[in-house]
Amino acid sequence: MRGHLKKAGSAADEDFGWRRAWSGSAAREGVWSNIRSAEVMLLQLVSDEEAAGRASEVMALVKDHLETDDPRRVRLARRLRSIISGEISPSDRDLMVRALDAAYNALDDELARVRSLRNILWTATFLVLFGVAGLAVYGWFFPQSLSMCFTPKVDPGNAGGIDVVCPTAEHPNVPAGIPASDLAEPRDILTVEIAGLAGAALTVIASLRRIRGTDSPYMLPLASAVLKFPTGALSAFLGLLLIRGAFVPGLSDLDSRAQVLGWAAAFGAAQHLVTRLVDDRAQMTLAEVGRTTDAVVDAERAAVKESDVPGETRAPGPQAAFQDGAGPHEGAQEGTREKEPADDGADGTRARAGP
Repeated sequence: MRGHLKKAGSAADEDFGWRRAWSGSAAREGVWSNIRSAEVMLLQLVSDEEAAGRASEVMALVKDHLETDDPRRVRLARRLRSIISGEISPSDRDLMVRALDAAYNALDDELARVRSLRNILWTATFLVLFGVAGLAVYGWFFPQSLSMCFTPKVDPGNAGGIDVVCPTAEHPNVPAGIPASDLAEPRDILTVEIAGLAGAALTVIASLRRIRGTDSPYMLPLASAVLKFPTGALSAFLGLLLIRGAFVPGLSDLDSRAQVLGWAAAFGAAQHLVTRLVDDRAQMTLAEVGRTTDAVVDAERAAVKESDVPGETRAPGPQAAFQDGAGPHEGAQEGTREKEPADDGADGTRARAGP
């Protein structure tokens, strides 16, 4: 026990420096994990009265983190009333210790899943941001290769030239022999990505209404929200690239710079169709931390629904007769009916069951 407390103190005093944003939460998780391990060992040393007083607390933790059909939870639920009343045996104490240790291990696993998903989201955000920045830098030095300029349809009889619309400028009456890509500006892709960021910001604000607070040491909702910004910039660039390639029927020719930026913002907001799945997964993972499992309102009733454990005597009482969890008014149970007398024979004597 002293070893666990010493490890917890060392982890709490460790200075991570610039790595605190990445490793600080894992260190706090290590602190609490060692404290919980020391608490499990302490339960083995306390008196019977104190152990009986903590039985309800242990049962609450078991209900939050162990499944209904877990054998340790089932046995503890069966012995809960006896333990609370003071009839605690060495096997009951050992059962409480094992159940509490299993509940804490399940909690550690749940927090580890939250931390893993948080790390995945931050890594994905960095990779998408790196790709978006790379596109902006490439477009700055080679604007013609990733041109975001459009040539709206003009009157065929107009000999003055064509109009070229780019994200940062409009060029009217351009001679027909000049390609539209030659008029691309170095700031075009960066401008499109900024418009996509603006559209993504709207979806982030709208998604705040679904975000719930959490007591976990990881800012998983924040990581999910930050991912939307670089994804919005990337989707804005890809959307306009598809429009310029006539991939979307009827949208191959944008008429003005305002339309180009408007569609960029729309595609930036459209990233929510993809990142919404990430939001749902993040909320689901957070909900699994300390989630109360099914049928825990009456743990003893859930325990009765389980089959008898070999070598264990069921507690006396009316509920011991209903092994499927049904109450006394929910239908007669097989094996609990009184044996009915056999029909009388023709001679008025009662029929025998055997020779």
